[in-house]
Amino acid sequence: MSATSHQQHRRRRTYALIATAAGLATVGALAAALPATASADESTGKGGHGHQHGRYQDVQLLSFNDLHGNLEPPAGSSGRVTELQADGTTKTIDAGGVEYLATHLRQAREGEKYSITAAGGDMVGASPLISGLFHDEPTIEALNKLDLDVTSVGNHEFDEGAKELARLQEGGCHPKDGCYSDEKFKGADFPYLAANVLDEKTGKPILKPYWVWKKRDVKVGFIGVTLEDTPGVVSAEGVKGLKFKDEVETINKYAKVLQRQGVKSIVALIHEGGAPASAAYNYDCEAPGAGDGVSGPIVDIAKNITPQVDALVTGHTHAAYVCSIDDPSGKPRMVTSAASFGRLYTDTTLTYDRYTGDIARTAVKSANRVVTRDVPKAPDMTRLISKWNTLAAPIGNRAIGYISADIPSAGTESPLGDLIADAQLAYGKELDPETDLALMNPGGIRAPLTYAAKGAEGDGVVTYAEGFTVQPFSNTVNLQDLTGAQLIQVLKEQVSGTNAASPKVLQISSGLTYTLDLTKSGADRVVSDSIKLNGEAINPTATYRVATNNFLAGGGDGFPTLGQGTNDLVGTDDLTVLEKYLTANSSATNPIAPPAANRITVVQ
Repeated sequence: MSATSHQQHRRRRTYALIATAAGLATVGALAAALPATASADESTGKGGHGHQHGRYQDVQLLSFNDLHGNLEPPAGSSGRVTELQADGTTKTIDAGGVEYLATHLRQAREGEKYSITAAGGDMVGASPLISGLFHDEPTIEALNKLDLDVTSVGNHEFDEGAKELARLQEGGCHPKDGCYSDEKFKGADFPYLAANVLDEKTGKPILKPYWVWKKRDVKVGFIGVTLEDTPGVVSAEGVKGLKFKDEVETINKYAKVLQRQGVKSIVALIHEGGAPASAAYNYDCEAPGAGDGVSGPIVDIAKNITPQVDALVTGHTHAAYVCSIDDPSGKPRMVTSAASFGRLYTDTTLTYDRYTGDIARTAVKSANRVVTRDVPKAPDMTRLISKWNTLAAPIGNRAIGYISADIPSAGTESPLGDLIADAQLAYGKELDPETDLALMNPGGIRAPLTYAAKGAEGDGVVTYAEGFTVQPFSNTVNLQDLTGAQLIQVLKEQVSGTNAASPKVLQISSGLTYTLDLTKSGADRVVSDSIKLNGEAINPTATYRVATNNFLAGGGDGFPTLGQGTNDLVGTDDLTVLEKYLTANSSATNPIAPPAANRITVVQ
């Protein structure tokens, strides 16, 4: 498995910032009315509760993305969303958990005769213990119960390789760990779409490239792709034997295929996304002001996908947005993302024109809805969670450490990032006393450590399950030699090359310090003469022993220089390393305090 970042990844495209002038809409309506040919009685009413065989039929599209096996409500900030208030202030709302997601989706479908539920990838991978310990079979079971109709693959669907992804689709017991119950794992009831993921030998998609939803005379086609740069954010073993093609070219190709089959209404499920100007889930993309809108890879993708595609369901960046971006013909098209971890779902109305078989795009409406926890829990999901928690409990409930307060994982430099880097440095010194420092990629840190008890363990207790949620990838902690010049180059690669548009700031161990000047551009944002180790300037010709995980050591996340290290030594897995550090440095009477996160001086 790889530790990936959930920020925007390497692209050949230029990232554009779309402002109000580009026609961004967020609360949902691309236009106020249907085409003039539609009569009111044919098209009014929620879900098309007008004439049964009128020209226009509303089709409900419910969508979400980046669930990452979060069956239980996520802890800390990972389980909250920010809501913009009418007076301009914000508030946070607790959100997520499949017991609540199931209830919300089922309530949303009530009275809707034409309803589809789709997802934008990363349903599994980087999952908490309740799912990750069982190779995400519990999440597939939950998605089946959610009545998911279709999803694209995401990069995390490849964490355990194409064969394991095929098993999740088709079913069968795990080749190494076997079956977890008397019942054989049945696999996904819904199709995984992987239009741009090809087998290197055959040149054909490894899974279905598209799927068509049909009800009576209404047909809607779905094309699913993941980001072209998946090999850059997944371990080499996970994508072995696979080729990832351009998203736009692939979608345009299969849109023609669907058109030839008489399917005129098309939705693209794209595991690639953008960054809205606000973190609020209900941010209005049409709000006036410089910098409003959405930026990132999805902008160029949306601008170039054929107008034959009527809506884009996106993901990967864990952001929430409902925006319109003009298609190549200059007409606005809805582009949505529902954050991550099951905290939101997007409710879109596609108005199907029976005369043309196409979507009346001027009538598309969309909004993100919060998966609040003030609704009844879905009993079938409660039973599912209970079943898998019972199996996981002997492993997951074991205490591995103690903390005195929340240890956050957010920020340019996070307290938890510092803690993990320190743990890897301490382990590195066990392997080789000459180890000088440790570097940790932020995307490999999946959740904060929270002080409040999640179960019966008590406040401040860190359980194995909580540690697993933080570091679920089973990466090894490796040592390698780098010259001082290479080390300086690694730090500059955080903000240059493929990371120029969306910096990936490595978390660093105690003793390493430097200044990050965000008023500058590119590699200059890392101030070279400020880089010091234990107070001394880095010597470009000296050799430094560096601890990283195997994903970074292979040059992952846009750090090619880390792939040039020498004198490699492979250690144990990163969760074991974190456990060793917490056990050695904390107790019930002397818990570990959050690090100060003051190793990187940020100038803004």
